[in-house]
Amino acid sequence: MIIGTPKEIKNHEYRVGLTPESARELVVHGHRVLVQTGAGEGIGAHDRYYVEAGAEIVQTAEEIFATCEMVVKVKEPQPVERAMLREGQILYTYLHLAPDPDQTRDLMASGAVCIAYETVTSPHGGLPLLKPMSQVAGRMSIQAGATALEKAHGGRGVLLGGVPGVAPGKICIIGGGVVGFNAAQMAAGLGADVTILDRDPEVLERVGTFFEARAKTRFSNRANLAECVAEADLVIGAVLIPGAEAPKLVTREMLGTMRPGSVLVDVAIDQGGCFETSHATTHADPTYVVDGIVHYAVANMPGAVARTSTYALNNVTLPHALRIADLGWKEALKRDVHLAQGLNVWNGKVTFEAVAEAIGTDYVPVEQALA
Repeated sequence: MIIGTPKEIKNHEYRVGLTPESARELVVHGHRVLVQTGAGEGIGAHDRYYVEAGAEIVQTAEEIFATCEMVVKVKEPQPVERAMLREGQILYTYLHLAPDPDQTRDLMASGAVCIAYETVTSPHGGLPLLKPMSQVAGRMSIQAGATALEKAHGGRGVLLGGVPGVAPGKICIIGGGVVGFNAAQMAAGLGADVTILDRDPEVLERVGTFFEARAKTRFSNRANLAECVAEADLVIGAVLIPGAEAPKLVTREMLGTMRPGSVLVDVAIDQGGCFETSHATTHADPTYVVDGIVHYAVANMPGAVARTSTYALNNVTLPHALRIADLGWKEALKRDVHLAQGLNVWNGKVTFEAVAEAIGTDYVPVEQALA
């Protein structure tokens, strides 16, 4: 199979779909790998490293999309990239389609086979291709929130860990999954006053057992959520419904109960955000203010730590890429029901139910695509 990786073009996105090491694995399996020049510069992977790995360097993204049977990316294809997709071509990347009807319609129109990292499952019910980026984003959310809390960045001027004689900052983390857990690790390590909300008693028990006295847990209902948000200096939105649009849990009305200069970090922004007042921002202009509350909603947070993120991502995406390349997408998905959950768009049809529901189109089961 001919497999290609273009240079990412989303704002301040420095990750790359294939590392030189991943390219080498594909080449060893007998596949031809094309990499756009400069694609790996953001992680220090210069063109010569790809050449040494057996890949070929091409000058433009157009060559990648025109030549390759499978395109491996990191972020969702931008409009200019979607226009280059063709019928039957495999697109293997993050998509986050539920809050993005324009992208979904473009992918449907292309006729491409679109496999989304974020909906591939594991035998244990997790999301293994999303997990490493959720770990990164969870940890980064505390760094980003701490910076936004500084007075020079519009915040209250609160140091999350406090100092002797001065209370630490209060952090409310909504969701105790991978993002929330990693955010809590960073926050507790700083010495902040941490509260984690979740609706799953097993999650609350697991998180409570791990953190013991270093973090508090509360069941996430409307009253507890409102109280926690009102008291917080920093709120982390870490809610995920796989493949679906995130629920809007923090309303604009609730902002009026917060102290001016408090900060909201919406890690769920890729799925539409879990704050009513959220809209996607970029690393170039990461924050904005609504009703005196600072909002941070960068849609590709892990792109800021591109080297760590790229290698963590390739660790989990490469085995599936090899399987797709070795067997063909249809046979690979037939043999692996968990990989099959990653198929979001095929032959002009949406094959992931939550996406179809979110954008108001018909849903075609994956089994039909594989028949």
